[in-house]
Amino acid sequence: MLHVECRGSGPDLVLVHGWGMHGGLWREFVGHLSALFRVSVVDLPGHGNSDWDGGDSLDGWARRVLEVAPREAFWIGWSLGGLVALEAARQAPERLRGLMLMASTPRFVTAPDWPCAVDGEVFAQFAAQLDADLDKTLGRFLALQVRGATNGGELLRRLRADLKTRPAAHPQALRAGLALLQETDLRVRLRQEVTPLCGVFGERDTLAPASVVQLLPPDRGVVLEGAGHAPFLSHPEACCGLAGRWFLDAQVAR
Repeated sequence: MLHVECRGSGPDLVLVHGWGMHGGLWREFVGHLSALFRVSVVDLPGHGNSDWDGGDSLDGWARRVLEVAPREAFWIGWSLGGLVALEAARQAPERLRGLMLMASTPRFVTAPDWPCAVDGEVFAQFAAQLDADLDKTLGRFLALQVRGATNGGELLRRLRADLKTRPAAHPQALRAGLALLQETDLRVRLRQEVTPLCGVFGERDTLAPASVVQLLPPDRGVVLEGAGHAPFLSHPEACCGLAGRWFLDAQVAR
């Protein structure tokens, strides 16, 4: 069973974090959201306080999150968490009232017909470095999340401090999650998605470029000026306001 913590009252909202991270990094954002929602913060398999059971497929990770999520809820998926949330929406569309992609994309690696992503060599280097020096690799990934962002140095210090509040991710979970970032392509599924979608992206994000916003309707995607790959950390009030507006709008809720 995955670790989950709940806070606040109101409509249910599930938060799914990114690669190598854990639910503790949502701390400040949850403080804002809990005034509007009953927030369930999940640790992915092998991350934070969740055990690692060896399952390495996207459908398996999504299924495990669904097992601990409220029966019907809004979801926010950050980075890798966005892929997990999209897969959860495919498996159980009746369970997701709406989905916000937070600095996430249906495909993280570039392709001839997909320039708004990262060169595959970036993730290949992470994979090669994991075996040599896990801590250094995670440190480099943290730095990428705030590269170019306003107040990037302060954000990096906060990320490092918050990451230490829960156990480090299991090495096999890191390898599995990295493989999902390298190999997953949900672009077709995104176009077929029936769950109401919205998205928040960082203007200076180097991992999920802001150009991904073009996949969403004009009124359902926002690019935050000066934000990197963790807009909920650099712009928590703005992100909370968007979640409230999109999720609590009568046209979205169902």
